[in-house]
Amino acid sequence: MPRTGKDIETAMNHQRHVQGEQPDRPGGEPARPWWRRWWVVGLAGATGLALTTVGVVVTPAGETIRRALPVASGPLAGGPSADDRRDESSGAAEKGGGVSGEADKGAAEKGDAVRGDGDAVRGDAGTGDGGRREGRPVPCDSDRLIAEIAVANTGGGAVLDLAEDCTYLLTADLGGAGLPAIVTPITLNGGRNTTIERAAAVDQFRILAVNAGGELTLNQLTITGGHAAEGGGGILVNTGGALIVNHSAVIRNIGDILGGGIANNGTTRVSHSSVERNLGNQRGGGIFSAGPLEIVHSHIGGNTADLGGGIFASDSSVTVKGGSIADNWGQSVGGLFVSGGIGTVTGTRIARNLTHSDGGGVRVGLGGQLTLRWVHLTDNTALSGLAGGLFIEGDIGGGSYVVIEDSIIKNNTAMAAAGGGIFNAGQLVIRRTRILGNRADRGGGIHSSGMVSLTATKVVDNLAATDGGGVVNDGGTVDLNTATGTIVIKNRPNNCVNVPGCAG
Repeated sequence: MPRTGKDIETAMNHQRHVQGEQPDRPGGEPARPWWRRWWVVGLAGATGLALTTVGVVVTPAGETIRRALPVASGPLAGGPSADDRRDESSGAAEKGGGVSGEADKGAAEKGDAVRGDGDAVRGDAGTGDGGRREGRPVPCDSDRLIAEIAVANTGGGAVLDLAEDCTYLLTADLGGAGLPAIVTPITLNGGRNTTIERAAAVDQFRILAVNAGGELTLNQLTITGGHAAEGGGGILVNTGGALIVNHSAVIRNIGDILGGGIANNGTTRVSHSSVERNLGNQRGGGIFSAGPLEIVHSHIGGNTADLGGGIFASDSSVTVKGGSIADNWGQSVGGLFVSGGIGTVTGTRIARNLTHSDGGGVRVGLGGQLTLRWVHLTDNTALSGLAGGLFIEGDIGGGSYVVIEDSIIKNNTAMAAAGGGIFNAGQLVIRRTRILGNRADRGGGIHSSGMVSLTATKVVDNLAATDGGGVVNDGGTVDLNTATGTIVIKNRPNNCVNVPGCAG
């Protein structure tokens, strides 16, 4: 049932009661709220507020809505971990040789992980504001924030400057979210330790929703504690809505179905930010996306879901540039799942993701297409299924299609099954890439029942428990293109199974 002005006023009265009134002056009585004079009147004509509960519509957006602020130059505090820096700087010395140094050079220059601590956007995270506009100050009061967003919705948009060192604690459910649904262009500027959080002891609701026509930009904010029964525990972007997240953190949110941190059915861009420790019970622990998604120099880490612990992209486009997808867990697919869509990942570290089933690091299915360039796909694990590193599905629509260029696929594990580094049942093209130190029961480096072409690629020092340490061809086609410099050597217990031109 639609929320009336009186309903919302009642909810806000409840929130004011929980948080307590502050007197206007020492010893004075609490002043009558400044917004109460216009609240009911303002909402009476605010048909665009759309504060009713909005279900997840899993359909791709018809058109990309892009109002991104310029990318700020300052990274999140924390930087890459020491292990990441060592891997990137020492790649050229790996046994098996580099591919003209390009894989290591590209990964070191383009693949540095932007690692925030997830608890706040600290330090110099916002020193390069990249055109951030100053707006109307909002004091550290949740009621005032709710009221300012409502005014912005009715007035065609606004830029709001939230207080530093402040937690805006939300206690009332305003139609499925703690804040009014965004239906116009609204920018929320935070600062040092600015957080918007759902109070722990109240009913479950997400933090923010963006409806059709809404364009929400978040700068230097932490979004946490949201819990949605449907999609988007932290933020839900509905069809026709757009979200831009700059120098911010979306952490510790829960989506009972889709998208623990963010559920995107419109258009979303995440830049120099972190999406961490969120739970999506079905798909997309960090992010579920059924519309255009762009992630730039950001960290997607420590998220959990049944399918796609880090990111689940469904029949849509996903672009990842720099940063990392790391330490995520999925019952199936730990890191990134591209299902039926088109994806490009450039200069990104995909590391230490874990799954019980298939695809520790990345999975591409339902005829999806993915290009990996200057990527480190390392230390991912499939505990009982296929493909520690990359799983490429076959069958549907002729199989999924993946291109890998100038990358490193290293130390991935599928010891209970096949394909330590890669399990391919679709179509795979590999150029100028090194496949090193991967482990599986069969096909330590690559196990393929589809089509594989390798150009100027090294498959070295991989291990299989039973057979095919380097490459196993299981009824498909493997073209090594040895004239281009492809080598398959020093794998155990043997280099190849059923691969023409490869010494066993």
